[in-house]
Amino acid sequence: MQKSMTVTESTQGAGRPSLQRYAWLSIGAAIATILLKGAAWWLTGSVGLLSDAIESFVNLAGALMALWMLTLAAMPADEGHAHGHGKAEYFSSAFEGFLILLAALSIAYTAIERLLHPQSIEAVGVGLAVSVVASIVNFLVARTLLDVGKRHNSITLEADAHHLMTDVWTSAGVIVGVGLVAVTGWIWLDAAVALLVAANIVWTGWQLMSRSASGLMDVSLPASTLADIDSLLEGYRRQGLAFHALRTRQAGSRAFITLHVLVPGHWTVRQGHEWAERIETDLQQLVGHAHVTTHLEPLDDPISMADQGLDRTPHSS
Repeated sequence: MQKSMTVTESTQGAGRPSLQRYAWLSIGAAIATILLKGAAWWLTGSVGLLSDAIESFVNLAGALMALWMLTLAAMPADEGHAHGHGKAEYFSSAFEGFLILLAALSIAYTAIERLLHPQSIEAVGVGLAVSVVASIVNFLVARTLLDVGKRHNSITLEADAHHLMTDVWTSAGVIVGVGLVAVTGWIWLDAAVALLVAANIVWTGWQLMSRSASGLMDVSLPASTLADIDSLLEGYRRQGLAFHALRTRQAGSRAFITLHVLVPGHWTVRQGHEWAERIETDLQQLVGHAHVTTHLEPLDDPISMADQGLDRTPHSS
């Protein structure tokens, strides 16, 4: 039985720029919004604006954790971590999710206390103007982080971006609540909006923690990517090759793909190796920052089919 294995890694990852500077951008935005929203709360006494300011502290903690984990994830593979340190990014998003849940509890407690002991809101116009400026800062930074996160497949930057966007919508809700209080005189609306903010934050935190858990459990690549991979392999099937045991996983910004390549048994090792290299190159162009492992087997050997139970795609043999 003729078998060989080849492992190769996408050269695209070698040119990946440092992402830590974007974490510093998030840190700067968090500090700026803390100051702005803190000033808005101090001017108005609004518990809704206070809840918004509290969440900005969560943003700062998350951004600091993101910087640490991005620095760790960028470290090259070593003797103790042969597959690199990419999974460090999942700890960042899980930590941020946990902080979000703590912030939600704090906001809810403050809102309930304000419902029981209402207080008037002052300097609404100035306070709202300051909060709007803070929201604009968050929006611009969030769009930047989301674009970079998707381009370089960084769950840390994507999580930070989605959290900041949630903060933007949360701020919008708080601004509406404070505005309604100013128009209607119903002070309880301020606390009611704060409770809605807390509920929204809980949902965001839960999503981040769930996504992090999936990554740490070696979740497969998205279904759309798996479909693209199968379409690519279909072209090789029409040329007489076959495949099975396709397995994928995502580890931070890096993707890992393994599959068995079945070729005619009369081929030389060199022929099989050349086709395997071609397949690996195509997979790397399709899936950025990918580490691809192929296992070469002869089509006409029954033993080659012994591991078909590993198949996860409908056309993998």
